[in-house]
Amino acid sequence: MTQFTNVNINTKANIYFDGKVTSRTVEFQDGTRKTLGIMLPGDYEFSTSQKEEMDIQAGILEYKVNGQEWKKIENSGVFYVPANESFLLKVHSVVDYCCSYLTEED
Repeated sequence: MTQFTNVNINTKANIYFDGKVTSRTVEFQDGTRKTLGIMLPGDYEFSTSQKEEMDIQAGILEYKVNGQEWKKIENSGVFYVPANESFLLKVHSVVDYCCSYLTEED
């Protein structure tokens, strides 16, 4: 999806790793949330409190979830992270992403 309608956007940035990862929260009328952000090159570790869908819009990165093998996304792709897990990222070029916060049924 490249465009959202009828949403509220929190203008306060979510800033991580000294500004190398930033995002803005988008809230939908049904209560669901997404974040739209940018990651600069670097190595990062994140933790989840609920299931997440990471939709990479542009850029090159590698990711590792649940101790699995490293996987690479070039230009665009999607990966999922279970609730209450951590994941590792190696960002090789500027990455444009959309993170969706999912329920366990999604």
